[in-house]
Amino acid sequence: MKTKDYINRITQGDCLEVMKSFDNECVDLVITSPPYDGLRNYNGYIFDFEGIVKELFRVTKQGGVVVWVIGDATINGSETGTSFKQALYFKEVGFNLHDTMIFKKTNPIPQIYRKRYNNQFEFMFVFSKGVVKTHNPIMVDCLHAGLKLNGTTYKNYSKNTQERNKMAKPVKDQKIKGNIWEYVVGKNKEDQEAKGHPAPFPCELAQDHILSWSNEGDLVLDPMCGSGTTCKMAKRLYRNYIGLDISKEYCQIAEERLKIENNFNLWTVVNHQQGVALAE
Repeated sequence: MKTKDYINRITQGDCLEVMKSFDNECVDLVITSPPYDGLRNYNGYIFDFEGIVKELFRVTKQGGVVVWVIGDATINGSETGTSFKQALYFKEVGFNLHDTMIFKKTNPIPQIYRKRYNNQFEFMFVFSKGVVKTHNPIMVDCLHAGLKLNGTTYKNYSKNTQERNKMAKPVKDQKIKGNIWEYVVGKNKEDQEAKGHPAPFPCELAQDHILSWSNEGDLVLDPMCGSGTTCKMAKRLYRNYIGLDISKEYCQIAEERLKIENNFNLWTVVNHQQGVALAE
């Protein structure tokens, strides 16, 4: 089987072995959240981290991106540092560490007091194979849009001496969103579809990364797709997708969610057509 045989399908199997049958440089974007530090019971399955990263480098196109959502366990009073170790290994294999982003949880799980503050985030490492080819930045409104700043200057961010000699213009209407993204976890209706999986990430998180790092028609891969969130949102946003997972149970959840998405897309098309007809 070749890459084309897996497109727009959920396939049960060891992602490392399945990816070995993929063509070189065939994937535009990877979004995944691997199991780490034994924080969740994924039906007892484990994964070959180093082998998977090497295959991801091979199958990712030049300019393609891998979004790796991960955190750390606290064991014997110390965070493991697994996230940083994995990020460094990606660089060792040949990826660029394009951005270190934060997934902040609006509703983090309360933790028993352990002489530390309640953990509210996970890392979203954005790795690229060479220079990033596609970036469709998400824009947000500026708080002080249109404000004229009298006498204020911008800082000159140069490699040499940094000076404030460029006068500020009126504040723009919009700016590029920051790299700390905040989401509610598990409470939105479409996220409830994934409650059979121990650690699904929000649909909106997958949506924002897909919009940012790919275009319509591109191929999005989730090698440990779990409940299928990445594939669901790729389908909604008119990207092709490949979902792989070793668990039969999780693959069934993902397939059911994609059936629901089929109905969503049909509803969207019908309503769009009705709107056009009414406008005419």
